[in-house]
Amino acid sequence: MKVVVAKTEDQIQEVFNIRKTVFVEEQKVPLEEEIDEYENDSTHFVLYDQSHSVGAGRFRILDGVGKVERICVLPAIRGKGAGRELMLAIEEYAKQQPLSQLKLNAQTYAIPFYEGLGYEVISDEFLDAGIPHKTMKKTIQ
Repeated sequence: MKVVVAKTEDQIQEVFNIRKTVFVEEQKVPLEEEIDEYENDSTHFVLYDQSHSVGAGRFRILDGVGKVERICVLPAIRGKGAGRELMLAIEEYAKQQPLSQLKLNAQTYAIPFYEGLGYEVISDEFLDAGIPHKTMKKTIQ
């Protein structure tokens, strides 16, 4: 598996297609909430399994903190380390920025996954697009 920063229009479209499959079709998030006003201010990542795009994520800097967003992997590849590869690549990218903290809003079922990567819960549960979430953070070097 390989993660790249999505730079071409085709790569950006692959990111959006994966996010639509996972969030809009599978989790029933309204499209207008999934594709938002922060797309042009974000760095997008696409995960490839051989030549197939199978995962995506988004990163932006918000108030001096790296915000990891829209992490998703297609159902067929889940449980095979794809999400971990994606997160590690985004964290490596974040380490190149002048940042010491990362945060993300995790769907509650995914909290153990993020805890395994060193994130800790820092908020009470809240709903985002009707899905329970908690905010998590991690210190990076």
